[in-house]
Amino acid sequence: MRLRGKTVIVTGAARGIGRACAELLAAHGADLVLVDVADDLPLVPYALGSEGQLAHTEKLCRAHGATVVSCPADVRDLHAVEATVATAVERFGRVDAVVNNAGIAAPSGKAVHEIAEDEWNIMLDVDLSGAWRMTRAAGEVMVRQRSGSIVNVSSTAGLVGYRNFAAYVTAKHGLIGLTRAAALDYAPLKVRVNAVCPGSVRDDPVLEGRMLSEIAKSLDVPVAEHEEIFVQAQPTNELVEAGDVAEAVLWLVGDGSRGVTGSVVTVDGGFSAK
Repeated sequence: MRLRGKTVIVTGAARGIGRACAELLAAHGADLVLVDVADDLPLVPYALGSEGQLAHTEKLCRAHGATVVSCPADVRDLHAVEATVATAVERFGRVDAVVNNAGIAAPSGKAVHEIAEDEWNIMLDVDLSGAWRMTRAAGEVMVRQRSGSIVNVSSTAGLVGYRNFAAYVTAKHGLIGLTRAAALDYAPLKVRVNAVCPGSVRDDPVLEGRMLSEIAKSLDVPVAEHEEIFVQAQPTNELVEAGDVAEAVLWLVGDGSRGVTGSVVTVDGGFSAK
């Protein structure tokens, strides 16, 4: 129970990596504030709303004995983010950690000059600015406490380029930059900021099916063939599990990593080592 007495905010907690993180943190004693959007986002074929799913994550966490508060909120809305942090402080008295996992990865299948401005804007607003908003709001609380850990969930797309995914790659590279800059800002104030970069992750079946379908469509290849391409790209010849990413997040949130800040931890089956 490494996290007993600690309060953690997890964004994008309704499914996938966010759910895996929330459940593992709960299993180690953390109290949780779970955040996800209430409705489907426009322009994003598989950015699913959290209705029902966030409640299920909450149920899984409560089964571990955690105290849980769910806050449906859009990380594009600064006031909603600030209200979420205020709820955490009101309910638990402090914020010990934030997992900035909320994100979208809409396939474009387009070169840079073909991307519509609204497609570009929503990607950066959710994946990069959303993490900044939560860091901004929770960071104020952590600075007052002189303690805290912020973990940004980036991607191998934050380390290398991917053809026809310029908006996503730009947002995830930006998230690494935010991590390093914020780590330096907060280091004297005893607040740590790190990032995790997952590779291709085997997600929950509903989301993964819609993701693969849309990405395959954008690249004009069969879904089965595209999934095999993901697998073959991994030196381990298998996709990373969401739970593998959650284990890295658990370490960065806990006191065992107290000497670690400004770091990027890859959980990608060796993909970025190639």
